[in-house]
Amino acid sequence: MQAKLSTMFQSLQVRNYRLFASGQLIKLIGVWMMFIAQDWLVLELSDNSATALGVVTACQFTPVLLLTLFSGRLADRYDKRVLLFAANTFWTVLALVMALLVLTDLVRLWHVFAFAALLGVANAVETPVRQAFVSELVGTPLLPNALSLNAAVFNSARIVGPAVAGLAIAAFDVGPVFLFTAVSSIAPLVNVVRMRTADLHRDALPPRDERASAKVVDGLRYVWRRPDLLLPMAVMSVIGMSLFNFQLTLAALAKTVFNTGAASFGLFSTALAVGALGGALSGTGRRSRPSVWLVLGAAVGCASFGTLVGFASTYWLVVALLVPTGFFMVFFAQAANQRVQLGVDAAFRGRVMALWVLVFLGTNPVGAPLIGWVAEHFGAGASIWMGGLISLATALIALTWQLRRSGARLRFRVLPMPRFYVTSTDC
Repeated sequence: MQAKLSTMFQSLQVRNYRLFASGQLIKLIGVWMMFIAQDWLVLELSDNSATALGVVTACQFTPVLLLTLFSGRLADRYDKRVLLFAANTFWTVLALVMALLVLTDLVRLWHVFAFAALLGVANAVETPVRQAFVSELVGTPLLPNALSLNAAVFNSARIVGPAVAGLAIAAFDVGPVFLFTAVSSIAPLVNVVRMRTADLHRDALPPRDERASAKVVDGLRYVWRRPDLLLPMAVMSVIGMSLFNFQLTLAALAKTVFNTGAASFGLFSTALAVGALGGALSGTGRRSRPSVWLVLGAAVGCASFGTLVGFASTYWLVVALLVPTGFFMVFFAQAANQRVQLGVDAAFRGRVMALWVLVFLGTNPVGAPLIGWVAEHFGAGASIWMGGLISLATALIALTWQLRRSGARLRFRVLPMPRFYVTSTDC
């Protein structure tokens, strides 16, 4: 067990990564608390409008759609550590302003929309830079482990944040939650400053003059010529748009279908996050690039359980189904992320990861308003199972295409344990 735990958390032995992960954990707990408070505030200011939730989600992710590719270019040209500090500083100022508006009772619905949009600008810069920066913190050998621990940090915060937020909103209202977010966002600023630049793994990067000529379109062409990168991104774009809207749909499901309070909404998010944490930790022992079959199999599992959540008719059945949904959701996203990161040249890493962030988060502005409209007119459950069926169809189509392209065959074995397997390992 000790050896297993040592392998699972191996990246934490690297000082710079330890500082990075601890700062992210503190910040993300506050961020997840803020997401719950923001959604609850929108429902209060809009008379329980699921469409308004969709709009605020679109405001938050539209800058990701518009700016992320340019941020990837920045990541390939400039010091990622400096870029992270600047983006997190902007985030801290925004969170503090929003907290003051809420605490003074001056907040209006349009303030929330504007805050979400500006928050999206900070995310559009910070996320691809942070994704690309991980390889500099630990180097290629530990990269799969570090990426899995990143997901574990994210989902640990996703467990703690919503649970605490639900109780805090019930006890103190939303204002103190926004204030805690502002304070917690200082942690990554301090830890970025404390990092040792001499310990960063930057030897694989091209010369400065070559990085200065980096273009966004070159990164797009690079991915287009790489089917092994293009396929997971294409599948993620559809699933991200149609199913990965639980921030919106679970809030609507809790309040409009089951008529629960903030604490119960937090339980939905916590159940999803518990499974997600398991999905993240299950990949910490991985030391090589995931196969395309692992990625597509996880996508099928994610879409299947997501569909079942939409069809569930009782509160506790939803809670139970959200655990495996969260597991496969993160297992799929993490396997796809690792397949992309471990298959890309260092010179294109920033731009390729920016494109990954674009398909992972940037599709939300397209899907969120539509999902919100479906939830408002046909019910929150319908918005989830419709997205699940679209995702399932996409995963199965991608699986069929990959099988035909590779000449492999999908088979089913009953003994010693029932499972599907592929007869070819070429991919």
